[in-house]
Amino acid sequence: MSDDGFNYRIKYIQEKNGMLGLFIQLVISYFIIRWLQKEDLTVLGLKPTQTKIRDFLLFCLLAGLCSSITFGLRMVFAQEMWVFNSSLTGQQAFHAIWYQIKSVMYEELIFRGVLFYILIKRLGGTKAILISSTAFGIYHWFTYEVFNNPMQMFWIFVITFSAGYIYALGYFKTKSLYAPMGMHFGWNMVQSFVFSSSNTGAGLFVPKLPVLQVQVSYFTYYSISFLHLILFIVVFALIFHKKKMKTS
Repeated sequence: MSDDGFNYRIKYIQEKNGMLGLFIQLVISYFIIRWLQKEDLTVLGLKPTQTKIRDFLLFCLLAGLCSSITFGLRMVFAQEMWVFNSSLTGQQAFHAIWYQIKSVMYEELIFRGVLFYILIKRLGGTKAILISSTAFGIYHWFTYEVFNNPMQMFWIFVITFSAGYIYALGYFKTKSLYAPMGMHFGWNMVQSFVFSSSNTGAGLFVPKLPVLQVQVSYFTYYSISFLHLILFIVVFALIFHKKKMKTS
């Protein structure tokens, strides 16, 4: 078998395992919610409606725009240049996008799924959101493998806790996973596929080499690093503050 054929078979197996994993998550979620709350998976608000689909698309777009700000600042102040990845194939793009869909669904079912719903019912929204976002922050210590770097652990926790707080607030206000999935997917797509800045492989745009080493002020550095996250938090906090909470 050729290398291409072997790699395609590996990707096919990974895709099947990913779908199986999501199915197992839903099955476990069903039994947990039936056992502890005598309810079913409708608490996740997954039945599509016009409002939910609109929220998903709008939140996906807004989160993507916020996420892209850091790359715009890097182009302006750090003189980075990003060029279209002409070697990207349709199959590679499909796999990359599908990977983002699966990873977002996986994390949302864990951190904003039935366990989060149960916490809301038993502890109230504020405590449930804090617990969910704290767990989301700690989880990313494992995914980024930063246990040997306390400073990196701190910043990763701050960033992912903040994002997790907004995702959880989205579910709490809308009673649907469409809201956090839209925000989460839009953010991840820009960070991991549009600008190829993660370990999932080259995406739509790649940095033009050689990458220049440019000195910037502390203010510029921290603006590049955190302004997009701050705007994301402010934009969605305002949206959810004005949004009337749905009743279950």
